[in-house]
Amino acid sequence: MTSTNHKPHRDTILLEDAIVINQQEWAGQQFVLTIKAPRIAAKATAGSFIHITCNPMQPMRRPLSIQRADPDTGHIEILYKVVGDGLRALSTAGPGTPLSCLGPIGNGFVAHPSRPLTLLIGGGVGMPPMIFLSQWLVRQTNAGFKPLILLGSELPFPFDPLISSIPVSGLPPTTTAAMPLLESWGLPSRLASRAGYAGCFTGFVTELANAWLGQLSTTDLSKVEIFACGPTPMLAATATVAQRFGVACQVSLEEYMACAVGGCAGCAVRVQTPTGPAMKRVCVDGPVFDANTVFPAVA
Repeated sequence: MTSTNHKPHRDTILLEDAIVINQQEWAGQQFVLTIKAPRIAAKATAGSFIHITCNPMQPMRRPLSIQRADPDTGHIEILYKVVGDGLRALSTAGPGTPLSCLGPIGNGFVAHPSRPLTLLIGGGVGMPPMIFLSQWLVRQTNAGFKPLILLGSELPFPFDPLISSIPVSGLPPTTTAAMPLLESWGLPSRLASRAGYAGCFTGFVTELANAWLGQLSTTDLSKVEIFACGPTPMLAATATVAQRFGVACQVSLEEYMACAVGGCAGCAVRVQTPTGPAMKRVCVDGPVFDANTVFPAVA
């Protein structure tokens, strides 16, 4: 008998034994981990994540956002910051180390060609989904997307910033620092931090977003869609900026997770629906939600 209560996420999450390719450490105990997981890499989408066993002696998995996925090589790249014993153990995994992974998990971002002015905002370890989404957008050569990526961090960035050669209107002329990878893809990016790093905007990344949106015409604003991932206060501020300018906005939420496959409901958040408030699981109902459903406008 066919079940009438089929869950859309069932049969889409894979269990795969990944292999560490390499790890690169950056300041602030930040690590860029590359693993080989061909089956997950082939199905990953921007905004999805993996649930990874950091150490066989610590069975509780950790959810980590995907920064890049290459179906051709089967490689997945992840950025994480060491917080707790699990990720500390993961940071010691060398090339060839096997890692048990569940993924890809979650509903990712959906970009609409009718809103080609895509503004991507990433904060801290919320930067990876923005890089993955940028990778996807740049490959949609016939869709007319024109991304601008704004990244914020109070730690040193997990890459060596460069001075951008791609102009961006509406931003302070001293805000020149960019991410090399995005620059190599021909995508404009700018960096923000309150730590005083050279070339970075001194302030919150949402202030940069506000400045850029503020110089757009009404016609251009109707073509904007914001995508964001980062700490909850940053996402709330991003939603407020989007509401101020009347533009569409999708946010990827960060929550503690136990099972990450919808069983425990430990990551549930309150979301507004057409029929009223409801609790939704960040892992399988999200992690991407319409910003207005999570951060409703205050009258």
